[in-house]
Formats: sequence, C-alpha cells, structure tokens
Amino acid sequence: MMKRMGKKYTLLAIAAVLFVTALAGLNFSENASGKEKPRQPIIIQGPMPIEAENFAKRLDNVKVEKSGNFVFYKGKLDNYPVIVAKTGKGMENTAAATAIAIEKYNPAAIINQGTSGGHDPSLNVFDIVLGKRTVNLGSLKTPHLEENEGIEPTSWIPMDLMASEGSAGEDPNAEKARYFEGDEELLAAAHAVKDKYTKGKVVEGTIGSADVWNNEVDRINWFHENFGTSVEEMEGASAAQISKAYDVAFLGIRVLSNNKTNGGKYDPTTAAANQDYVYEVVKEYIAMKQGK
Repeated sequence: MMKRMGKKYTLLAIAAVLFVTALAGLNFSENASGKEKPRQPIIIQGPMPIEAENFAKRLDNVKVEKSGNFVFYKGKLDNYPVIVAKTGKGMENTAAATAIAIEKYNPAAIINQGTSGGHDPSLNVFDIVLGKRTVNLGSLKTPHLEENEGIEPTSWIPMDLMASEGSAGEDPNAEKARYFEGDEELLAAAHAVKDKYTKGKVVEGTIGSADVWNNEVDRINWFHENFGTSVEEMEGASAAQISKAYDVAFLGIRVLSNNKTNGGKYDPTTAAANQDYVYEVVKEYIAMKQGK
C-alpha cells in the first residue's frame, strides 16, 4: 500500500514538473520569437513638405505608405514607433488624414505642428506656441440682415458644431466657441524640453484654425480679443476635433513664421526650427511613456 502511494505521488510530482516546464518553454518560445505586444505609435502631423519631411528624415527604418493624397512616413525614434503624416493644407484634408491615421495605426498620441501667423503682438517670429487650447475660427454664424443692410463681420458669433445634433438654435451652448484642450502629458513633455529651443520663446496659448488666411490686422486683433488666439493656422482644430472623437491624446505646437500685428516678416526656416523642437518633445514623451 505504501509503495503504491509513493509511486502515485512520484507520478504527480513528475507531471507537475513537466507542466511547469511546458509553460516555461511556451514563454521562452514566445520571447525567443521576438514577438511583443505592438506599441501604439506617436503621429506627427505637418501640412506641407517643409513642415513634415525634415522630421521624417530623422526617423530610423522609414517606410512610406499612402492613402489618397496623404503620405505617412513610418519609422522609429529611440526604437519607438513614430509616424509622420503629411496631411496637406486645410481643415478638410487634415480631418480626413487624422481619421485615416487613427483607424489605420491606432496611435497613442497625435501632435499637429507647423507654421502659423501671429495674433499676439507680444510674440515674435520663431516663438513657439503650445496649444493649451485649440479653436475653430471658421465656424461662425452671422446675424440676420436684409438686402442692402450690409455685412457686419465683427457681429458674427461662434457656432459649436459639436454642441448639438439638432439645429444650432435648439441648443444655447451651440453659440459658444468650442475649445479643445491640449493633452496634459504632451504639454508636460513639451515644457520639459523647452530650454533646448534657443531660437525664441516657448509659451502656452490658444491656436486658432480656419480655411481662411487673414491679412486684415483689425480682424486678426478681433480674433485675438474675442477668442483669445495667440496664432492662426489652417489645420489644428480639425485634427483636435477628430482626436477628441476617438479619445486620442492631442497637442498642437505652432511656430510663428510671421506676425502682422508687430511687423514680423515671414521666414520659411521657422518650419525646420519647429520640427527640431518637436523632435525633442517626442523623445521626452517616449521616455515618459517608457518610465525612464
């Protein structure tokens, strides 16, 4: 009887050892295969070639993919997946490129960056604005005026396209400007490396976007006073809106390429300077995500 029990326990012990060994072998084979859980990439958007390609050249192992008119440069930075998206100019192009990127690549975060025109007279060419907020300046509702009663642009009011699924008149909040808040972790990464940027100031502010190129200083001042805008461009708010819809972290980073409010002349080299700074922001954000 004792022999049979001893033999039974011995067989159980051998089975347990074999089971643990099999598990260890399974884990080893999975690790040895080099397979790991895919990491969500960081997407860097730039409208035009001068606003995207400088960054793309700094990635490792770049592969180019296209969807429609949009170009995606897939590579790595510090061995982490980063995708540069050349979106094209304008709100519609950027909204479409953002939705495609989110559906196709499942990003952890999106940074919309590039050049901009100044609205704040205290900011100069080469200064950089971190989008604490981003707002659509082209979504406006005009008051009722009869024929021959003129046009009153300064009486136009905001129209929040996300406030209601019904008519704008049904929701009192639909006539308030919609501000998209910049992601706090991305802002923290941007602040952590701002001393590395030596060509101008790096400040938080409000980025305004619209399919309009404003050259009228009085209108620029009106947006600055009524919407609190620091700069204007033609893409960021649409990317922020789509990112919000998908719950993807978002931040706009825009350099002043000119500023009509204080005579700052256009300088195209600001685009490369901004990408150099955003490169440092992305490196810092990757380090934060990896817990270094």
